[in-house]
Amino acid sequence: MFSRLRSDIQCILERDPAARSTFEVLTCYPGLHALWLHRRAHWCWTHGLKWLGRFISHLARWFTGIEIHPGAKIGERVFFDHAMGVVVGETAEIGDGCTIYQGVTLGGTSLYKGAKRHPTLGKDVVVSAGAKVLGGFEVGDGAKIGSNAVVIKPVPAGATAVGIPARIIPSKAGESADVTEPQAPKFTAYGITQEDDPLSQAMRGLVKSAGSQEHQIALLWQAIEKLSAGQHTQSCVPGDAALKEQFEAGKFNDLIGK
Repeated sequence: MFSRLRSDIQCILERDPAARSTFEVLTCYPGLHALWLHRRAHWCWTHGLKWLGRFISHLARWFTGIEIHPGAKIGERVFFDHAMGVVVGETAEIGDGCTIYQGVTLGGTSLYKGAKRHPTLGKDVVVSAGAKVLGGFEVGDGAKIGSNAVVIKPVPAGATAVGIPARIIPSKAGESADVTEPQAPKFTAYGITQEDDPLSQAMRGLVKSAGSQEHQIALLWQAIEKLSAGQHTQSCVPGDAALKEQFEAGKFNDLIGK
């Protein structure tokens, strides 16, 4: 029991740079309190004390602002960071090492009692602020859910889901293959970085392609100008603008973010 409590506290100290001491975590982290109360409520729920389990979860919601159904299954080293407004449904399952931020909903889209209505999170999943994961599907180990994303389909292991409805960005192949290289911390606060936005990635690709085409067109016009001059004929180049690149890719990249 005490080893599990120490594990709960240690995972917060590791993932939250604002946590300064064990005493501060014990007294000032509602996510920790909600987790401890949920374990009591879940024990009652699984031992036939349904009303008592619901009442304990109701008290936990009142004290912490975090609503976890007593039927939900939560693994080890789970961290509810800030977590005000988090809702975890009855058939939801949260794997070891997950991090869940404020405003997250692990909800269902079915009204059938007894069915698997809520999502299952694998190990080390990060669900960012305001995200909604809706349905009885699985989110793979190490996946990341971006802020305010609405996820309505399975997310593969290591992938990132962003947008409404969420678009899936596969994990980068071989990103941790070379163990001799210095490794960045596995945990990413709030789940995603700027590189994980598929729309900005697509826009950067279009900007790069447009710049390349502009360069090729300018080279072609320069070659035509040289040929025209060598044959002592009137130039067919429509002004100096066609001889040099006018597309300013840098400005467009600044607009969409580098």
